[in-house]
Amino acid sequence: MSTLQKALFNWSSGKDSALALYKTLQKKDYKIECLLTSVNQQYQRISMHGIRVELLKEQAESIGIPLKILEVPEMPTMEIYEKVMTETLTELKQNGITHSIFGDIFLEDLRQYRENQLAKIGFTGVFPIWKIPTQDLIQEFTSLGFKTIVVCVNEKYLDKSFVGRVIDQNFINDLPENVDVCGENGEFHTFTFDGPIFSKPIDFEIGEIVYRKYEKPEKKDSSNTACDTNDDTAFNFGFWYCDLIKK
Repeated sequence: MSTLQKALFNWSSGKDSALALYKTLQKKDYKIECLLTSVNQQYQRISMHGIRVELLKEQAESIGIPLKILEVPEMPTMEIYEKVMTETLTELKQNGITHSIFGDIFLEDLRQYRENQLAKIGFTGVFPIWKIPTQDLIQEFTSLGFKTIVVCVNEKYLDKSFVGRVIDQNFINDLPENVDVCGENGEFHTFTFDGPIFSKPIDFEIGEIVYRKYEKPEKKDSSNTACDTNDDTAFNFGFWYCDLIKK
């Protein structure tokens, strides 16, 4: 029997990550050594998603895979982000890790960026849910018993009423026609709290809903490359966040 290739999984805490991880674990082609997540160094929250680190740690514990946190500044430049990522991947490579797994679906530029950066370090990118229609993905996600809550919405696409909602058929039906059902263009982000990859549900309570607006960076910000999207137009607009608090 051949030895499984060692991989890291880029974990955003959201639904696309959860489904991609599920499919990876089902196929058993890789031995996932760790979950890698970008965290805002100042606020100790997941980049873009706004999830507190303590809930991220709860997820990793329930999944049963070690967590590796990549701390980045509030709004890092491309150069700073790539330096931190390169240092982290170089360290992981010394442990025999050769593959990096993502939950990306159809953003061609983003995949190309990831593969180019990984190649510089000698890593190979893996994309388990690539090019699967998002309507099919969201239906598979819910039918498998996954549960996820919307924790961030981009006001360009959705209003405040969508944040804090658990994704079900009613949520899907309520989405405007121009919004991808998986939010692949940066329309919304999620926190997955139950499903077949978890040994137990993540226990939390809903906190306040807050609005934040960001200045558009001079260059495309790649700080959320472990997240569900990389839409550089997103920073022209504000975001509604739903805070989740560990019970």
